[in-house]
Amino acid sequence: MSENKILLVEDEITLAEGLEYNLQAEGFSVILAIDGKQAIEKFKANDFDLIVLDIMLPYIDGFEVARQVREISPQIPILMLTARTTIQDKIQGLEIGADDYLTKPFHLEEFLIRVKGMLKRKNWYSKPINKNSIYRFGKNQLNFDDLSCENENGKFHLTQREAMVMKYFIEKKDIVVSRSELLENVWNINSEVETRTVDNFIARLRKYFEPNPKKPIYIKSVRSAGYIFSD
Repeated sequence: MSENKILLVEDEITLAEGLEYNLQAEGFSVILAIDGKQAIEKFKANDFDLIVLDIMLPYIDGFEVARQVREISPQIPILMLTARTTIQDKIQGLEIGADDYLTKPFHLEEFLIRVKGMLKRKNWYSKPINKNSIYRFGKNQLNFDDLSCENENGKFHLTQREAMVMKYFIEKKDIVVSRSELLENVWNINSEVETRTVDNFIARLRKYFEPNPKKPIYIKSVRSAGYIFSD
C-alpha cells in the first residue's frame, strides 16, 4: 500500500508533535509546518495527499493558507482544526474549500477517523462513473480524474468538495436529494450549518453548469425537500 503524505500545520508544538507521532504510527508520512508561511512553502515544495490545517496561525492564518492552496490544487483534501466554535467560522472554512472541520479539544480517535475517512473519500470521488472518468451533460464536461471542467464559456476546475457534490448528484440522478443527505454523505457533518453551506455550494455549481443560473435546468430545487439533478 502506498504511503499517504500529510502536511500537518499546527503552531501548538505539544499538540503538533502528538498528532505527528500518531499519524506516523498509523503509517502516514508527515511533514510539519508551525506557521502559515511554512505551510505554503512546504505545500509548494512537496506532493501531499491531505492537509491538516489549524486556523489560528502566526504570519498567515489558516483561512488564507486554504485560499492559496485551493488556487494551486483544487483536489487536495483539507481538514481544518480550530479552537473557534462559532457556526460562522465553520461556514467560512467550508466555503473557502475546507473539506472537514474539527473543533479543539478533540479526541485522537475521532481525528484519525476523520483523516482516514477523508483519504477514503478522495479515492471515492476519483473513481469512474459508468466506467468513464468523464461525464457530459448539456454543453458541460466534467473530468473526475483531475477535476477539470468545460462549459460553453471555457475551461475551469472544481474543488474536491464541489466534485464530490456533483458526483453524488450524478449517482442519484432524477432522485430528490435533501440537504441533510448531502451533509451526511459528502461533508460527513451534521445539519447545524445546513442551509447556507449547501445552498452556497449549489449556487456555485449552477454558475458553472447552468445556461441561466437563476432558472436552472440541471440542478433544480424541490421545495421543502432539497435538490434534484437531471441531465
